Amino acid sequence: MTRSTDLIHHAYQPPAEFEAPQVGVFKASTVIFPNVAAMRTREWMDKSAYTYGLHGTPTTFTLEERLATLEGGKHCILTPSGLAAIAHVDFALLKTGDEVLIPDNAYAPNKSLAEGELARFGVTHQVYDPLDVKDLAARITPRTRLVWLEAAGSVTMEFPDLVALVQLCKARDVMCALDNTWGAGLAFNAFDLTPGQGELGVDLTIHALTKYPSGGGDVLMGSIVTRSDELARVLKLSHMRLGTGVGANDAEMVLRSLASMPLRYKAQDTAARSLATWCASQAAFSQVLHPALSASPGHNHWQQLCVTPQNPQGLAAGIFSVVMDARFPAHQVDAFCDSLQLFKIGYSWGGPMSLVMPYNMASSRQRSTEHLQRGRVVRFCIGLEDVSDLQRDILQALNKAGLPS
Repeated sequence: MTRSTDLIHHAYQPPAEFEAPQVGVFKASTVIFPNVAAMRTREWMDKSAYTYGLHGTPTTFTLEERLATLEGGKHCILTPSGLAAIAHVDFALLKTGDEVLIPDNAYAPNKSLAEGELARFGVTHQVYDPLDVKDLAARITPRTRLVWLEAAGSVTMEFPDLVALVQLCKARDVMCALDNTWGAGLAFNAFDLTPGQGELGVDLTIHALTKYPSGGGDVLMGSIVTRSDELARVLKLSHMRLGTGVGANDAEMVLRSLASMPLRYKAQDTAARSLATWCASQAAFSQVLHPALSASPGHNHWQQLCVTPQNPQGLAAGIFSVVMDARFPAHQVDAFCDSLQLFKIGYSWGGPMSLVMPYNMASSRQRSTEHLQRGRVVRFCIGLEDVSDLQRDILQALNKAGLPS
């Protein structure tokens, strides 16, 4: 053979016995088959073999298995983002004439998807009060195919009675899907909400791996996890048809960070609780919204689910929001956010840098808004900085914006 051909078809194969702390990175679109028979008989859905890069490599299969274990599930599918995971569930499970129910405090793009693409496909939706089980019960109809759950709620951090909501869905024979990004598979087991009392859990979870599993604020990825073999088959076949795969280097980065996630989650949780408790003493903030604080909506539900003998303090992520006193106009709230130096203005969370974002909740909530006053809420996402430095940053920003401390 000529040298150019020999470079492509070189006979050398490295020895197979290689083990290291990090999983190897396998990049492939094309997967080579030893013969036609193997090509015709290989099955990728059970992870017993490889057929095409989009359907799995050793790198992505390993990440999927570890994430399934993390969340207490059996099957996992990777998607390019957390929102892509939500969309994948909707597209795989809903059809024209179906209805989906979404909590009022859900991640906003979940609602936008229902208002946009799902509506154009003939799928209707309703929004329910996540803190009122009776409200959800009243909205379930024979057309209801899927109920979305979220704990804690996006931005305003209300913690629902997940056990009662899931029990209702099971009694009405309606599938329920939980956005488990906040809990991250660590705060509670979404597939076993009543340990020792008989298995009760959601049908599936989605997880924005962009957040805590990545940990660096530099990867976009999502996952879908379930314990159901049949549901996994439906989701995997839809995944094959939609072609929403992830890159090997992104999978590598999540795998590298996954081992340290419990340590980072707990550290950011501890820092957020300390800072949230301190913020409750600041005159500019009329309320602090954090599930572990007794005055936060749904605190008792968080306590019942997340405080266990293994975690006597419970786990509650590294996020909280403050409701700005109604005396202060929007421009003053914005000035406060602009004056922060350590808290950078940006979406997402779970990385090493603390973030802040102001929200006008009056325009994005239909129900359960009485505790939000005039709707001006500021969300803090705590990174890995020292809490005393973050306190000083908030104090100087309050002073610059002319707000009391």
